[in-house]
Amino acid sequence: MHATRTGVDSADLAVSAEIGTWLERRSSRADDWTAAELVAAKRGRTVSVVIPARDEEETVGEIVRTIRTTLVEDEPLVDEILVVDSHSEDATAEVAAAAGAAVVAQDEVLPSLPGRRGKGEALWKGLAATTGDLVVFVDGDLYDFTAGYVIGLLGPLLTDSGVDYVKGFYHRPLVAAGHTEADGGGRVTELVARPLLNMFWPELSGFVQPLAGEYAGRREVLEAIPFVTNYGVEVGHLIDLVEWRGLDSLAQVDLGMRTHRHQTTQALGRMSGQIMLTIMDRLKAYGRLTLSVPPATLLAQFRRGDATCGVERELVLTDLTLHQRPPLATLSGETSDGLRDTA
Repeated sequence: MHATRTGVDSADLAVSAEIGTWLERRSSRADDWTAAELVAAKRGRTVSVVIPARDEEETVGEIVRTIRTTLVEDEPLVDEILVVDSHSEDATAEVAAAAGAAVVAQDEVLPSLPGRRGKGEALWKGLAATTGDLVVFVDGDLYDFTAGYVIGLLGPLLTDSGVDYVKGFYHRPLVAAGHTEADGGGRVTELVARPLLNMFWPELSGFVQPLAGEYAGRREVLEAIPFVTNYGVEVGHLIDLVEWRGLDSLAQVDLGMRTHRHQTTQALGRMSGQIMLTIMDRLKAYGRLTLSVPPATLLAQFRRGDATCGVERELVLTDLTLHQRPPLATLSGETSDGLRDTA
């Protein structure tokens, strides 16, 4: 990867030697492998693909069909496709099943546990409901999904025993009002996650998309780490894994282009709050920062009201309290004995 500098005059800025070496050794492209090559590299190992989806009837079917046709029927790379229906109000479950996926309702997995809302909860439940030695996570809202996503994420895991976890990265165009900004997506990454990671975990600064929803890992590793139940799940993974397994156990793969449905600015604000609270939780857990007062978890936002009723602005409050599921390895069999949901 080529590095440029901005905001400096004559200072000799550079990433550390460790990060520079990591970028060269642990960054690859999806087309570095073919499905057939990876089938030969499986050597008895099994692969599960987990797709968390909430109201994704427009996109989830094509994602499932692409995986099933290309990576199950044409080349037996994927052994299991599971869609976790996260309280959808549309036909997400029916569309996914018709396309060939197994579908589970989020709350039906480990039903003895009190249910939680959020993307991380769906991912954790998907991990619990699958059996593959390697698990690939793919978001259900992608418009331009290709089988190369799964191939690329599996490449390092199947060909390098030193890699435990692989993140995808891509160009993320922002399409709005007929205008396209080539790399305008990933606003929460650039405004929140990247600055904070660079400040407190600079060893993770080489990740192009630290919040990417497309990633894969070895089951024994994924089952040994907690899952934040909301949008802090991905950044929590990276921090926990670099602390536990070290930077060299992590890799990233260029998946090309990612186009998906963009959220509103206020929704991104709530996402940002969740990610900030996750990072602050990890700062405390790993002794990198001590706060005399814990951060507040109630987010106040304002939205346009109904002026005809005399309400110009309406106050909206959201509880961003951090909840996380402990490692699945703490489960006793298929019961929840001894399992604690921590906040």
